[in-house]
Amino acid sequence: MLLERIQDICHFLITFHTPISFSTPHIYISTRPFLPSQSPLSRMFDREFSRGIKMRVGNLSSWPAPPLEWAGHTNSVQSVSYSPNGARVITGSSDHTIRIWDAESGVVVGEPLTGHNGSVNSVAYTPDGRHIISGSHDHTIRIWDAKTGAPVGDPLKGHTGSVTSVAYSPDGRHIISGSSDHTIRIWDAKTGAPVGDPLKGHTSSVTSVAYSPDGRHIISGSWDHTIRIWDAETGTAAGEPLAGHTHSVQSIAYSSDGQHIVSGSGYKTIRVWDAFPSASIRPSSCSPIHPELFAKPNMDGWVRDSEGGLLYWVPHGCRSSVHSPALMTIPLTSRDRSVSFDFDDIAIGTSWTQIFKSAPS
Repeated sequence: MLLERIQDICHFLITFHTPISFSTPHIYISTRPFLPSQSPLSRMFDREFSRGIKMRVGNLSSWPAPPLEWAGHTNSVQSVSYSPNGARVITGSSDHTIRIWDAESGVVVGEPLTGHNGSVNSVAYTPDGRHIISGSHDHTIRIWDAKTGAPVGDPLKGHTGSVTSVAYSPDGRHIISGSSDHTIRIWDAKTGAPVGDPLKGHTSSVTSVAYSPDGRHIISGSWDHTIRIWDAETGTAAGEPLAGHTHSVQSIAYSSDGQHIVSGSGYKTIRVWDAFPSASIRPSSCSPIHPELFAKPNMDGWVRDSEGGLLYWVPHGCRSSVHSPALMTIPLTSRDRSVSFDFDDIAIGTSWTQIFKSAPS
């Protein structure tokens, strides 16, 4: 029973990584319709939630069986990342290569991306999924065409140490990189030119970098045991370092709403921080969601309202949509399955908490 639940949770996290990472409410709003009927989580959701989107036609009875392992690299895998639409996975390895995989089948797509002459420590997709970036022990960052695997432009050079972490800004205009040379650099994603001077303040290797969801700030974690917050436009430090770990900070990330930072340390601890220790950098509140349920999912699977708010998410195999007033029908193609959604009596948008059966009326 315990093993079944663990496997069910693993399937859940792999299948729904996009809505889970983007928005906490969508753990409940966007996953329930696609849970297989025999899933223990499905039974739990049925007990706890009532006013969610319902699957009228096309529900699976069990999870599709994934391959046991994806084999291809000849050395340790240092970094993995999903494409924005969930159709591909990229991996960077100590064998100096990047590989692209079909996320559903685990089959390698094309030839390995070669060009680095050191371990590939970090890989990431552009927000639009058109390009891939990689940071390497050879001190460089490379940009690749995600469709063809061909290099785009020359390597980005400037770091004097291993590039440990790379990330795109939410609008795709900039790239950030952290390095063992103790600095963070910002790059123009289109031209590959450095933007401003290196961000300096850490006293040891920078292990992880990330943008805030609104693109206004950058965070960095370091072997110096601290996390720093930077103004993404000016490159200046925003407040004092976040100190509390007693060992190197190995990985950092923003919460999907941008309110918190989570960090993992080499001393077996995880910490959660207020992302706005200074009131001067706290953003204004977001405008409420106005549901438009019958819009077509975008390339990332999201159905959004007129203001860009997230209404619900649709998995990769179910996105060729046709809507009717209370029903969304998604026709079967060579790879897609046909499903229908029932939107009667749903709690969505600003009233999403009403999906909980215990929620007050």
